[in-house]
Amino acid sequence: MKKNSILPLALGTLLGFPTLAFIIHYFLFDTHFLLLFVSKSNLVLELIIGTISGVSFGYLAWLIISMPFMSSVFDKYKSLINTFELDLSLIFFVSFCAGFGEEILFRGVLQPHLGVWLTAIIFVAIHGYLNPKNWKISVYGIYLTVVIGVVGYLSQYFGLITAIISHMIIDVVLFYKLKENN
Repeated sequence: MKKNSILPLALGTLLGFPTLAFIIHYFLFDTHFLLLFVSKSNLVLELIIGTISGVSFGYLAWLIISMPFMSSVFDKYKSLINTFELDLSLIFFVSFCAGFGEEILFRGVLQPHLGVWLTAIIFVAIHGYLNPKNWKISVYGIYLTVVIGVVGYLSQYFGLITAIISHMIIDVVLFYKLKENN
């Protein structure tokens, strides 16, 4: 796959997930959709907490997948990332699309109805990280489930922007480290 093949996926996530979230929100909530973005603390605090948690969780994820016993998982994701010709700007764009699009749907719309942990499990499972046929990916998936649960609580207490920033930075760290270790 070439660089331009990831752009439709990223744009689909950026536009499709919030559209689905908007539709679900319309039927399940009595509030205006844009109120999802109102900070529960203040925007600067959300940006700081999102950044710190994203960097911390991203590097911990990197440490886990780069452990020797996780070499098959590492090789799988490194190979996947290398199929896309990612430069730094594309890493940031793809990470923004995933963080923004997915968090609006999962943390903004589904989590209030399903709860933090069920939403986290569903989120990680649909990404393929909870795989009963591959225990090593599931080890990574359990870590990610805990991380996404924490991100869910951060969203609940500080605001959706915190989750968006945290998710985006986790992806930036992982994409960059996988690309760097080519």
